[in-house]
Amino acid sequence: MKWIWIFILLPFVLFGQKKSAQKVDSTAYYIQLAEFNKKTNNYKASLANSQKAYNYAKTKNDNNGKGNALFSLGKIYFDLKMTNDALESFSKSADSYSLLPPSTDYALCYYNMGLCYMNLENFEKAEDNFDKAQSIYDLLKIDSSQFLNLQKGILYKNKGKTELASKLFSEIISKDNSNDLFKTKAEALYQLGSIEEELKHHNLAANYLTRALKLSVDDENLDQKAKILLDLSRTYEHLLDTKKSYNYLKAHLDLKDSIRHLNNKKLDVNDYVNFKEGERMKAIDQMAKENIAQQKTNKFAKLISILAIALITILSLLSLSLYKNNIIRTQSNNTLKEKNFELQIAKDNAEKASKARAEFLSTVSHELRTPLNAINGITHLLIEDNPKENQINYLNSLKFSGNYLLTFINEILEINRIDSNTIEIEYINFNIKQLLLDIKNSMAEIASNNKNKFELEIDDTIPDILLGDPTKLSQIFINLINNALKFTKNGEVTVVARLIESGADYSRINFAIKDNGIGIPENKQETIFESFSQGSIEINRKYGGTGLGLTIVKKIVDLLGGEINLKSEVGVGTTFDFELNLFNGTQEIIVEKPKLYSDDVLKGKNILVVEDNKINQMITKKMLEKKEIHCFIIDNGEEAVEILSKENHYDLVLMDVHLPGINGTIATQKVREFDTKKAIIALTAISLNENRDMLLSFGMTDVITKPFEPENFYRVIASNLI
Repeated sequence: MKWIWIFILLPFVLFGQKKSAQKVDSTAYYIQLAEFNKKTNNYKASLANSQKAYNYAKTKNDNNGKGNALFSLGKIYFDLKMTNDALESFSKSADSYSLLPPSTDYALCYYNMGLCYMNLENFEKAEDNFDKAQSIYDLLKIDSSQFLNLQKGILYKNKGKTELASKLFSEIISKDNSNDLFKTKAEALYQLGSIEEELKHHNLAANYLTRALKLSVDDENLDQKAKILLDLSRTYEHLLDTKKSYNYLKAHLDLKDSIRHLNNKKLDVNDYVNFKEGERMKAIDQMAKENIAQQKTNKFAKLISILAIALITILSLLSLSLYKNNIIRTQSNNTLKEKNFELQIAKDNAEKASKARAEFLSTVSHELRTPLNAINGITHLLIEDNPKENQINYLNSLKFSGNYLLTFINEILEINRIDSNTIEIEYINFNIKQLLLDIKNSMAEIASNNKNKFELEIDDTIPDILLGDPTKLSQIFINLINNALKFTKNGEVTVVARLIESGADYSRINFAIKDNGIGIPENKQETIFESFSQGSIEINRKYGGTGLGLTIVKKIVDLLGGEINLKSEVGVGTTFDFELNLFNGTQEIIVEKPKLYSDDVLKGKNILVVEDNKINQMITKKMLEKKEIHCFIIDNGEEAVEILSKENHYDLVLMDVHLPGINGTIATQKVREFDTKKAIIALTAISLNENRDMLLSFGMTDVITKPFEPENFYRVIASNLI
């Protein structure tokens, strides 16, 4: 219905425009017609009207009109990707404007000529034309940095000057979206993403390209959106995320088909040939008026014959080309379908293997943690019961072995979490300087044991508040600093944080952990980040350790979009360094002080323990009774729900997650149907698929992880009783 009204009203609109334009300026009237036809994809009529505008201005000897008409013609050729024709029209337009006082139209001619030379990959001439445009804008005192800087950045990138290019692109993206009048921010983000991809910073590249895709919603720039989708597909292929890679590739191919269909609607080869030949016909007709009527007829007939033969030849070649293109496209589509099918099979197999490994590790970790809780718990109780002096060394050795085994299990689970892509990066405000200072204070005892000097060197220009994942950063620092302190005696360990680059919304920081310890042999440096790898068997026997810490560090640094480097020399020392891009934070950090509790809070309380393991029942009861707590034990979830529905004298419930019958999470859900206030704390040998937020979602108020750390055990109970 909408198109019917357009066709009904179009003659009246055009008649009104024509009448108005003729009174003012016929050149402007024809240019208006050309713009209208271009918007309706009638490029044949648009070309004709631009040529009429030029012919009219030429008869009036109007240099401004000629410049405007030629500029309009150049824009049409540029949209149709006829770059050489566009360049010729813009050049002639500039010649006309050069006879007039400097103007923005004159500057835009040189800017568009620069774009044409960019498409032709003649970067020297492109830069020369952009400089000419810049000089005119400067003369007119107009700020043109937003769109000229984008093109200069692309020039620098093509010349290999990536640092200069990155700075220009960063300046563009730092501006507010509402100020992006020329829609340059999406292209700048895309160019930054392609630079980071070349540097193999795949996570950072994915970040820039995703932001570019969100801004690239303009239907007039579908080519930009298509190339962003293609680069995102390649980036996620490098990140081994085959699902996203496939989805972005499919979206790219669908969009390219749409662009091809749209271009076919604009102007086919026949229209362009007819337009060009029409221009030549006018010149021939003008010459023929001066000849005899018979000569005019003969030449016209001969020209028609030549044009007919040329047209038939062109159509034949075009048909043959389209036929071959269709065959090639069909073959390519079939090959792509086969590759996609093979890729899907490989992906399914990999996911099955990953799931099986995850389930195996989850089961093994839980089964190991349960007896380990008994070992650590009984050891703690024996140490607290004033053992004989000759028994203390045995109990401390037993405690050390239990803690070592617990660390080993935690590190294996951490590696598996990273490999299975179940870890998400958090973006929260944190104080990087306070984070490093807290880690230093927590490791002061380890440093003093080996008589090491432990120092921090933090660049004052680093912003206090950053936006990132402080938990994962802490894992990196703790592992690297612990290694440095362990393998250094009577030496120095230094943590250095240095600002490399800063923008309006980000800071690029280099972190380095240096020591002058034993060093790493050159032949071991390539494998040092592999699982269970250490310098040598002798080092493992002398210093201990699982050989998993550096593996976790490398995987987390990769996850955060960085790359860790190693420099080491035996007997001289070792330096690990990595660079990260962190967003600048805005919120003030409020440091929470640890909550203190008194044993008086625990004394005389009634606690129901729901636990099926007899040894764990005994350990938990002993630990509670040491604080004069009344302990009541049952071994299944059904009975727990029944007792809590009838009795209300329990102050708190300790609920094991894995129980026979209904598990602890389901039992908690049922209790919450009639009691929403009672504190229920989960007891869990936490597995790969469990996490604190998941357990809390079932209605539990807090979580205690097995094996229990006694002080934490009492603190969590006390805080929930308060």
